[in-house]
Amino acid sequence: MPYYTSLGDLPPKRHTQYRRPDGALYSEEVFGTEGFVGPTSTLYHIHPPTQVIGWKPLYSTKPTYVETDVMRMRHLKTSPMKPSGDPVTGRVVMFGNSDCEMSLCVPSETMDYHYKNGSGDECIFIHHGTGTMYTSFGTLSFKRKDYIIVPKGVIYRMEFDEPAADEPNPKFLVIETTNGSHILPPPRYMSKKTSQFLEHAPYCERDLHPPQLPLTYDEDGQYEVRIKARDQVHSYTYHYHPLDVVGWDGCYYPYTFNIDDFSPITGKHHMPPPTHQTFEAHNFVICSFCPRTLDWHPQAIPVPYNHSNLDSDEVLYYVEGDYKARKGIEIESITLHPQGIPHGPHPGTIEASLGATFTNELAVMCDTFRPLFPTQAALDLDDQAYPRSWEGEHFPRKATGSNGTPPNPASEFQGGHHAADTSG
Repeated sequence: MPYYTSLGDLPPKRHTQYRRPDGALYSEEVFGTEGFVGPTSTLYHIHPPTQVIGWKPLYSTKPTYVETDVMRMRHLKTSPMKPSGDPVTGRVVMFGNSDCEMSLCVPSETMDYHYKNGSGDECIFIHHGTGTMYTSFGTLSFKRKDYIIVPKGVIYRMEFDEPAADEPNPKFLVIETTNGSHILPPPRYMSKKTSQFLEHAPYCERDLHPPQLPLTYDEDGQYEVRIKARDQVHSYTYHYHPLDVVGWDGCYYPYTFNIDDFSPITGKHHMPPPTHQTFEAHNFVICSFCPRTLDWHPQAIPVPYNHSNLDSDEVLYYVEGDYKARKGIEIESITLHPQGIPHGPHPGTIEASLGATFTNELAVMCDTFRPLFPTQAALDLDDQAYPRSWEGEHFPRKATGSNGTPPNPASEFQGGHHAADTSG
């Protein structure tokens, strides 16, 4: 988190006596990263946070990846996903590697426990639904199209509001680190001296929403906190409510940021994907493709050029609008384009885009610097025809074969590389 904030009651100096109304000391906890030289917050608990009365392993979280030796473009149509589980157990990993995991969740149940990801940070993108996240740092109200950044170690419980009859079921995307790194704003947006957002940044401190009151729950009983660590969820039992913090301050805490508050960077000619970057962690970045004015050069081609991102796998989650460079893409689609395979506009979309001055597309992108692998859940939603969707003339021309008949494009691919694109 880039800037200092505080909530609740605090003593005037750190690491000094701070007493409860009954005269006992509050329990201070330094909540720190990177060996206490990274972002840190200091919390004051009613009870010592070390008091645990029971623990046991519950279930494995290690994903099983399939088709790890297959490299092809993929398109997942995820809208048919059925509601299942709660906002944690309902998460279904679609892609992942040693740096990050990408999951989708359509919850059908409420959480009757609290949760802590002890393995990595989480970036939760709320596609559908509204609700409240109750955390050890306070309360976060969230709404549709919010990013929720939950740093490693934060205890929380997600509670969705009941959707109206004409509203879709809650659904969200989760991108979490698996390499111990943290999800932060890109350093090029920040002042090196003060960590303040710079003037060229596409968002700033005013767009970030830290936790609010209510903060403290002073209740006795038996409370379960499930902790994800070591490829396993463990159940811990506390004899007090785990959200017993009366105050905290620092630069490490959860917050929300709505994608509609991202201010796209536009140009005379087509701007590359890094201009859409919103967050980054080690070996991957998260970008926001938002409605924006298109390139204003009189001969501009508004849709993206063909490109080979030689070092990155590219995943796009389509939120709403009209993605002009692709045909057959739906709301809630996910596409994966592996590193080194050229991809670009579908046939006919370049000519159709000429003269356009605005795009209403909205999508979340994650670029990784190691190959991503699918799970069986991803294969179950995979559009097998997607790799062939670039077939056909992009720029129609009249041409005939030696016998006066048009050539057969399919003959170009017989026995060659194109058949391999659709295997598996």
